[in-house]
Amino acid sequence: MTVSGVVFLDKPLGWTSRRAVNEVIRIFSEAGKKRVKAGHAGTLDPLATGMLPILLGDATRFSELGLNADKRYTVTFDLSYQTDTLDCEGEVIARFENMVDRQALMDVLSLFQGKQQQIPPIYSAIRVDGKRAHAMARKGESVVLKARDICIHKLELLSFDFPYVSLDVLCSKGTYIRSLARDIGEKLDMGGCVTALRRTSTGGWSESMLVTEDCLKEAKQQAVLPLRQWLRDFPSCELNKDDAWRFLNGQRIQLEQKTEGTVAVICNELLLGTGELKPGMHRMVLHPLRILPSSQHLFTSKGE
Repeated sequence: MTVSGVVFLDKPLGWTSRRAVNEVIRIFSEAGKKRVKAGHAGTLDPLATGMLPILLGDATRFSELGLNADKRYTVTFDLSYQTDTLDCEGEVIARFENMVDRQALMDVLSLFQGKQQQIPPIYSAIRVDGKRAHAMARKGESVVLKARDICIHKLELLSFDFPYVSLDVLCSKGTYIRSLARDIGEKLDMGGCVTALRRTSTGGWSESMLVTEDCLKEAKQQAVLPLRQWLRDFPSCELNKDDAWRFLNGQRIQLEQKTEGTVAVICNELLLGTGELKPGMHRMVLHPLRILPSSQHLFTSKGE
């Protein structure tokens, strides 16, 4: 049976996101058969642990639901120094002897709530003229990154034991926690070097969904979230077998539906893909958006 769904891997410390995907592919692939297709929905640095959604099979077509989603992190950073990478794996470029108290920190934290612009770290995967910024930086090349719009929905101080600050951060896509720590430190005329980082949620999915590599090896099928649940924000659009066949062949279908927008298209509990309901001349019209190859194959093999 073709695997399709999402694994919420608890990424270990030191792993790259690419290594995490490769490990999951290895676990789900069978010897002598075609390798399972997989990809992740939001990069985590090697220093970071926590939620890395890894999409399998047809689910890879919906990675943007993770990439574009809000993220939640717990982070600890050190105000007494800064590195070139903005985390403890880099080279120290500055040290700071002064101190700050809790109230000064709280006053600065209040400045980082809501919409703002943020400059990403130069040691990041952002492309500059077709090159990765981190690759350019490691070669000593000049890297200039533009500020981007982000939003910090929540910023809660978990602990403060100078020089260490620990925060709970809920933020929009595109937010770099290393940059946030840097900017907070700069407002205090200090450093802001990340020493620990953990992603606790992507798109509102609970930390309780996380599975370790060992648990995945022991019970891999039970660890896969079905694709329909990954598409939980899309209402269902039920089709009969004739209309399902037409949908899988890319045809538009007139329906009696009253609502419009993106929907998950279903037939007899089988997810066929997604579509867009738009007003037609007399009825709503379902326009295919993404059709699942596995469902096409299933209908063909059964002669539906």
